[in-house]
Amino acid sequence: MALVQKLELRHGQSLVMTPQLQQAIKFLQMSNLELKAFIEEEIERNPLLERAGDPPAEPPAEPAAPRPEAADEPEPVAMVPELRDSGWQSDRSGSRLPAADQEFAATVGEEPTLASHLTDQLNIAITDPRRRLIGANLIGLIDEAGYLVADLEQLAESLGVSVELIAEVLRELQGFDPPGVFARDLRECLSLQLKDKDRFDPAMERLVDNLTLVARRDFAALSALCGVDLDDVRDMIAELRRLNPKPGNAFGTVVVQPVIADVIVKPAPDGAWLVELNSETLPRLLMNSQYYATVSCRPLNQADRLYLGECHANANWLLRSLDQRARTILAVAREIVRQQDGFLVHGIKALRPLNLKIIADAISMHESTVSRVTSNKYIATPRGTFEMKYFFTAAISSAEGGDSHSAEAVRHRIKEMVDREPPGSALSDTEIVDRLRQDGIDIARRTVAKYRDALGIPSSVQRQREHRLTR
Repeated sequence: MALVQKLELRHGQSLVMTPQLQQAIKFLQMSNLELKAFIEEEIERNPLLERAGDPPAEPPAEPAAPRPEAADEPEPVAMVPELRDSGWQSDRSGSRLPAADQEFAATVGEEPTLASHLTDQLNIAITDPRRRLIGANLIGLIDEAGYLVADLEQLAESLGVSVELIAEVLRELQGFDPPGVFARDLRECLSLQLKDKDRFDPAMERLVDNLTLVARRDFAALSALCGVDLDDVRDMIAELRRLNPKPGNAFGTVVVQPVIADVIVKPAPDGAWLVELNSETLPRLLMNSQYYATVSCRPLNQADRLYLGECHANANWLLRSLDQRARTILAVAREIVRQQDGFLVHGIKALRPLNLKIIADAISMHESTVSRVTSNKYIATPRGTFEMKYFFTAAISSAEGGDSHSAEAVRHRIKEMVDREPPGSALSDTEIVDRLRQDGIDIARRTVAKYRDALGIPSSVQRQREHRLTR
């Protein structure tokens, strides 16, 4: 068979990721605080950009008139230093060159904050989104020393869950590093550290329960209370002094940065929800058109005219991109609020099943766009401030063909069933399945067992045994 050469022309489509498109995608992933820092850099780089409220920049002074011996045509003058030496760089597409390497280098040496250190542990230790949401709220309520400054009953009421569930999650968080974190007072802080060292025996427990006597150095009274001799009391007190009464301070003086919401949800007078961007975290950015018009009318050399044109194009592009970002975030947030209205009214037990596709289809956007918008964004609601991604939860089918149920809501029902078990009786997983199906929830027994394990609930056999032991 002979080989034949021929030329074919084929048409095809492909998406070219221009620097501008890449930067627009990054905008969606940024929180308001990250975007604010980026904008501050842009204001320094681009002389045509300024904050609203700042005095407008004055155009550079007119150059001196040419000498008589100069040519008839005025020679272009160099741009003034404030324009040329601003440090702003661009490629020929008109977008700022990425500064990822500089940003990475700046973050390499950063030490983790207490909040980020705890959040990393939370994401590994707790997989149940409902309990993780509670844990995230508790992390936001610790002070610089690592102490929990919160009323558990108020938090439970805000989230629409039981105080017992909040307490369960808190006990799990109290096992996090550094030892002693999430304590509510000094006694609990020391106790947690002693438990971590496996040194919280009955004598040490009584010592910690009587810190007033420790402060007074009343060794005789402590010896009688703890049931040990004076030398042991001194050794125990020395061990207490080696503990850290402020475990959070190991992460620096400013360890917990308050979460600042990107979106705010408030009840409207008509009973609906008002959803708006948190404008306080973003500077109002303007382009000084008068400055541009004045400078561009002057005779400039080719390099300066190209530079000025790029500054103008980038300023226009940035303003459009910020407006589009705001519209996109609002669209996603409003749809999340619409879908999760039950949560805002009734709490976690009313969470609806929700995924990226539901939101994307409702607002005619791509799932990847919704994913970027909900990443690293927080939404403040009457029930607290949450990361947007926490509102996405798996679905459990309805037994009667109706609306599906949120997995978190189903877990909540299982927990309530077990909590209401009468003494001496424990529901089996099969019985829980039957009761859930009576409520219109179609769920398999193995799924109930998985959820029960995630909630830390023992099997019915184990619970029955515990009932007998406590009678």
